[in-house]
Amino acid sequence: MKHKFNSKVQSIKNTIRFFIVMFFVSTLSANAAVNYNEYKGTVVDKNTGNPLAFASISLFDSNINTVTNTDGEFSLKVSENLVNTKIVISFIGYKNKTLKLSDLTEGLKIELSPVSIELPEVSVISKDAEALVVAMMDKKMANYAAEDFLMTAFYRETIKKNKSYVSLSEAVVDVYKQSYNSYKSDVVKMYKSRKKTDYDKLDTLVFKLMGGPFNSLHLDLMKHPDMIFTENMLKNYEFSFDKTTKMDNRLIYVIDFVQNKLNNEPLYYGKLYIDAQSLALKSAVFKLNISDKEASARMFIIKKPYNANVYPVEANYRINYIERDGKWYYGYSRIELGLRINWKKKLFNTTYYSTIEMAVTDREKAGENKPANFKDRLKSNVIVANEASGFADPDFWGDFNVIEPEKSIESAIKKIQKQLEKKD
Repeated sequence: MKHKFNSKVQSIKNTIRFFIVMFFVSTLSANAAVNYNEYKGTVVDKNTGNPLAFASISLFDSNINTVTNTDGEFSLKVSENLVNTKIVISFIGYKNKTLKLSDLTEGLKIELSPVSIELPEVSVISKDAEALVVAMMDKKMANYAAEDFLMTAFYRETIKKNKSYVSLSEAVVDVYKQSYNSYKSDVVKMYKSRKKTDYDKLDTLVFKLMGGPFNSLHLDLMKHPDMIFTENMLKNYEFSFDKTTKMDNRLIYVIDFVQNKLNNEPLYYGKLYIDAQSLALKSAVFKLNISDKEASARMFIIKKPYNANVYPVEANYRINYIERDGKWYYGYSRIELGLRINWKKKLFNTTYYSTIEMAVTDREKAGENKPANFKDRLKSNVIVANEASGFADPDFWGDFNVIEPEKSIESAIKKIQKQLEKKD
C-alpha cells in the first residue's frame, strides 16, 4: 500500500525530559477585570454513578471549552452577558447532554447515558483497520484547520514523590497554533503562572520537567504524526477493530494498535477513536511499551545521579480534538509518567509520578495577528519558574477558565497556602 502522508517534524520521544539543572523565569501579566459568573458541576455515568474524566464541556455557539478532571468535576467561567447560553456535555460512548447555564446549581451531578450502537452498513475502507488509519492521515488537510489560530490554554504539571505532591505548576498561556499544513512549530507565550516546589522532599535530586507546555502541544498527533503514524513506522504496528461507539451523535470507529512482535524498541499501544463520517481523529489514548527498561529510560532521562538507576514504570498519553463547523482542533492532552529510582546502597527505592495536562479554553482565527516576538516566546526547553505567591490568592486566575483541580491537588494547594501563611 502506498501512503501519501509524511512528516518532517521532530518526534515527541525527545521532548519530555527529567533530572536537569536549568531555570527559566517567566513574567506575569495583569489580568483585565471582567464581570463573569462561575458554574460548576460533576459529570457521571447515569447507570453506575462513576465520574467521567476528560468529558468535554463546551459553551453553545462559541469556542469556550473546558474538560472534567479525574473526579468528573469541572468549572466554567462565562461573561455575564452570556448567562442565557447553554452548555453541551459530551463524552465518547455516551449521549450528549445540553443544559442551560441557569440549570447548573451548586453540587449538580450531570448524568450521561451510554449509547446503544446499531452498526451501519460497513464500507470497504472500514474492513481494513490499517487502511482506515492511512485514510485518516490522508484526509488531514481536509479535516483540520488550514489557518493559524490564537488559543488560550490552561496548563498544569504535578510531581509526586511516592504518594505526596512535591511540586505543582499552573499557567495560562497564549498559543499561536500554526495551521496543520505547516511544518512551523507552535508559538507559546506565558501569560500568568504560579509554581511551588518542596525541594526538602526531593532527596538529593534536582527533579524538573523540561518542555513545559510544549510537551502538551507535541502530543498533537495530527500536527506531529511522526510519533506513531509516519509511513515508515506503520510497519511497526498491527491494527485491528474494537467495538464501534458514538460521540456527539456521530459514529466513532475504535482502532486498537499494538507493537509488531518483530520490533523490540520501545513503541506504543492503545486506541484511536476515528469519526466515521469525516475520518478525523477524535481522540487517542495510548501507552509506551516500557518492558525494555534501559531503552525506555533513555527516551526520558537527560541526567541522573551517579549512585542510582532510573527507569520508567509508566508512560500514558491522551489527546482529544474538538470539532467546530466541519473542522477539528487540538482540545486537550494529558501525559502521565512514572520514574523509579533505585538507589545504590540504600534499602528503599523512590518513585516519582508526574502528570502534564493542557486544555484549550478559547480560540479565534489569527487573522492579521502575528506570533509573539522572539523575546516573549517560551523556549521549547522551558521550565516553569517558581512563583508561589499566587497560591495565596483565591482569585488568582480571575476570569480564566482552568481545569478544576482534583481533590488531591486541592489538598496540595491548601498545604502550600498554609506554608506561605507561616512565612508571612
